[in-house]
Amino acid sequence: MKFNKSFIINIIITLVVAFLYFYVFLPPINIHAMEFWVFLILIYLLYLTLNLASFVGYASLKGDFKTIKLSKAFKVMFGIIPVLVIFFVILNFFLSPLFQAKSYSKRITIVEGKKFEEEVKEVDFNKVPLLDKDSTSKIGDRVMGEMTDLVSQFRVSNLYTQINYDNKIVRVTPLEYDGIIKYFTNRGNGISGYIVVDSVTGKAELVRLEKGMKYMPSAMFNEKLSRKLRFSYPTEIFGDPSFELDNEGNPYWIVPTLSYSGIGLKEEVSGIVILDPITGSSKKYDLDEIPSWVDHVYSADLIMEQVNDWGKYREGFLNSLFGQKNVVATTEGYNYLIQDDDVYLYTGITSVASDESNLGFILTNMRTKETNYYLIPGAEEFSAMASAEGQVQQMKYRSTFPLLINLNGKATYLVSLKDNAGLVKMYAFVDVQNYQKVVVTDANLGIEKAKENYLNNVGSSPTDVSTQTTIKIKSINTVIIDGNTYYFIEAADEAKYKVSIKVNESILPFLKVGQEIVVYHNNGVTLKEITKIE
Repeated sequence: MKFNKSFIINIIITLVVAFLYFYVFLPPINIHAMEFWVFLILIYLLYLTLNLASFVGYASLKGDFKTIKLSKAFKVMFGIIPVLVIFFVILNFFLSPLFQAKSYSKRITIVEGKKFEEEVKEVDFNKVPLLDKDSTSKIGDRVMGEMTDLVSQFRVSNLYTQINYDNKIVRVTPLEYDGIIKYFTNRGNGISGYIVVDSVTGKAELVRLEKGMKYMPSAMFNEKLSRKLRFSYPTEIFGDPSFELDNEGNPYWIVPTLSYSGIGLKEEVSGIVILDPITGSSKKYDLDEIPSWVDHVYSADLIMEQVNDWGKYREGFLNSLFGQKNVVATTEGYNYLIQDDDVYLYTGITSVASDESNLGFILTNMRTKETNYYLIPGAEEFSAMASAEGQVQQMKYRSTFPLLINLNGKATYLVSLKDNAGLVKMYAFVDVQNYQKVVVTDANLGIEKAKENYLNNVGSSPTDVSTQTTIKIKSINTVIIDGNTYYFIEAADEAKYKVSIKVNESILPFLKVGQEIVVYHNNGVTLKEITKIE
């Protein structure tokens, strides 16, 4: 009877601990989530340990050594755990890129061959997010500091989601409870507002809500956002939430639901949950049902990961390590571009070789994951940033990560140059294909004046006109400039040309004296720059 009583007590203890663990750590009840298996194994270990202690204790008191021998059966039960771990390791090994390289490369569909100047509209500076997240955050903090009735109770979240709202490019972020005590003193009314910062003009406002937001990351107990989501959708695996506004300015949490292969492999978005932070009501949407006002379904990190898998594994796993034929990767940074009421992520695509240049760019719709690859050989983003900083090196201004725009029919970088206080002091335009073409302008003069200065100096000069010419090679030499390989060609008619290896790396290394080729180039007086070879 005592042993049976101990058995029941062990079950109760295990269930209580399981509930507390689930309540605190919120693991998804999903076999593809590592958190679920950690939860299951820990609870299983606890239950076995309690029962083993009960068996041994009961046998010792009775002097029943046969019962003690029965405890050896627990060895088998404990042995299940390493077997399970080994199974997971083997499963993920066979589902890894070593055996599934093609499926990894197809996680994202990338459309190639489109022309940037045709697909991306000419820049409209009324829809260019000139302020980066860091500058936006400083503006938001300043607005919050002016609200004396709120600043002592709440803090500003660092989310600052970039969205297209009311035909404006803005960053929006909620207020949060400023600590545990402030949560208990304010939870009755909730959080009363959010901050909107215009990414073009820098105008900011704190929008006050009639009813406060209660389901927030900084809330506690059942009002905590992650707990509300878990109890509503116990089997779903969630990505990071983003804060957005619908067309009427109502706030919502947009939370992607994720799917995996094996245990935590090949992450993919299966849908989203839209949760009202005021009422706590929510609804799950499949990918083909998502409302058009939602801008962020896929995270930037996931897009970058999938594009890198596409560039790395499309020719197979072994090629990614050894031959590395056609192996490309994204550059380290990214930024956003707004077009047709959608938010696009852009980043450069570069070779895994050491050349500090881009082969082109990808643009990904953050709502649909539609992705286009534009072949535009040129400077990678950090080279363009360094070039802009070099124009005002005596000022020690630091460049923001570039915006990619279509200016006068050409891919162009736009960067802001900021001082040590984070204030934007200058704008710089940099030619993507030749980052030595850079013009900086005082930010006080405005972005339109900066555009005018750039076009007057380099952007619309005759040297930018593309001309087709058939040339016969008289001599050809290679030179390494700033880590990039260039070919200098003298034609039979004495004309001189310069071309980067990235223009066509499958043709340039094999050119010979006397060979005729068709090139497209600008009309430089002493040295023409080739942009395409046929």
